[in-house]
Order: sequence, then structure tokens, then C-alpha cells
Amino acid sequence: MNIEREFRVGYVAIVGEPNVGKSTLLNSLLGQKLSIVTPKPQTTRHKILGISSGENFQIIFIDTPGLINPRYALQELMMSFANSALRDADVILPMIDASKPEIESSITLKVISEFKDKPIILVLNKIDLVKKGLLLPMIDSLSKLNLFKEIVPVSAARGENLGDLHKTIIKYLPEGTPLYPAESTTDKDERFFVSEIIREKIFGKFRDEIPYSTTVEIEEFNENQKNRKTYIRAIIYVERESQKGIIIGKGAKSLREIGADARKEIEELIGKPVFLELFVKVNTDWSDNKKILPKLGYH
Repeated sequence: MNIEREFRVGYVAIVGEPNVGKSTLLNSLLGQKLSIVTPKPQTTRHKILGISSGENFQIIFIDTPGLINPRYALQELMMSFANSALRDADVILPMIDASKPEIESSITLKVISEFKDKPIILVLNKIDLVKKGLLLPMIDSLSKLNLFKEIVPVSAARGENLGDLHKTIIKYLPEGTPLYPAESTTDKDERFFVSEIIREKIFGKFRDEIPYSTTVEIEEFNENQKNRKTYIRAIIYVERESQKGIIIGKGAKSLREIGADARKEIEELIGKPVFLELFVKVNTDWSDNKKILPKLGYH
């Protein structure tokens, strides 16, 4: 007798404070890099979909910016991305850094408490940094909050317990039909990921406020039919003339290094040789200008 297996599908919002490992978790669950990862907080600025499909399931993960109290327009927009992800989600996946004390008073728990009507699976990340004797009491204490369907301890960076987390998520998804083709892995196009790669290299190279004052716009993305190279022209926007000088560097050394590092990863992404041209322009206080933000890709 032929028995059809039920198909489960839905949106899963990954939320948490900056640097708890949301993007690392998404990349690890999908087995490929979709979200850029740096040691700096607030690296993720967009709502990024990562799609995991199997014989009887389709999980649409939503990676979100870190939960903070916003101070300017870009941060307000980033928080609106996180809030819309929570509203749209079928399952909510709050992440907490298990190695940090006083996790019960985190912003994350305050935010998700407004969505008690949805299945909430708490992910305790970075368990490799926690002494074994402390983990079970921590789980017991958090379970008494009566917020979570389940609590799953993991190490996203090391890939520990991610199989159990994946199975747990599927269990709470609603029945339905696939929302995306089985071969799809994301809703973003190559231009988006190219701009993110360049931004990641900036975050990796500079300290303090410089990375947070930059954004990247892809002005041109074309394949040259003669030499089969993809020509990419990208603009790095900064907020101050002094920042422009730092990004470019003496003799344009810093800009060349950013370009060289980014080009290698872009070529791996698109599978073709790339000619990458970078320019730096000043767009004063772009991050706090609600009219400019949509033009720079922050919708």
C-alpha cells in the first residue's frame, strides 16, 4: 500500500542580539555561505532567506539583523526587518549565547514574548564555551519561563547538534506544499551577494566606526562576451571625507587589498573570472537619512 508522507513547509525566523551566531547558524544549516560573518556586531543588515528542501519538507530560514535599541534610521530599518520576520514566521528560532551570564534578561526574550502564539524553539549557541556542569541547570532555568516548545543546545561554529535542531524545526512546521523550487537556496540575486562580500572585506579590514559608516552599491554587473570576464563596478559609500581617505589608503593600497580579497570570493560565487572596479564616494550621513536608504537597497 502506498502511503503519502505529509509535507511540512514554513518560514523560520532566526532572531537574537548581535554576535550570538545567527548568520553562522544559517550558513551551517544550509551547508553553504549565504550570510556574511565577521567578529563585529551588527554585520547583518538585511533580511536574508535561506531555503532548505528535502523529500518531505521545505524550511525557509530568515536571517535577521541583531536585536538592539535603534539609535538612527538604518538601525530602525534593521529592526523593522527583524520584526517583520517575527510576524511572518511559522516558527521562531531565538538564539542566545550560552556563554554569557544573565541571558534571561536579554532583549531577545523580551521581544519574542510578544509572539507566544507561535512555536518558539530556543537555540542555546556556543555550548562549546560552557562548562558541562552549567548547561543543564541553564536549560532547566530557561524552561521555567514557559516560552519555548523546546530548547536545543548547539555550537553553530562547530556544527554540534545541528541535525537534532533541523529535525526539531520540521516537527513544528505546518503542512503544505513547497513555496520555492527544490533547487532554490535563497531569494537574493548575485548582485546582492557581491555587495555583501565587498562589505564583509571592509568589516574585516577596518576597526571602530569605519565599517558601520560604509555601504556598497553595485552600479554595473555585465559579462564581456569576448573574454568571458564579468565586469563589476561597485561604489563604496562613506559618510565623511576623512573616511574616504581611510578606505582608499595611501597610494590606494587599502582599496586594492579590499578589491583583491573580494574578487577571489566573487569568482568562487559566480564561477567566472571577474574584473572588479571599486570606487569610494561620500554620501553624508546616509545611514540616518530615510530618503536615501531605499536608494541604497535598504527597503
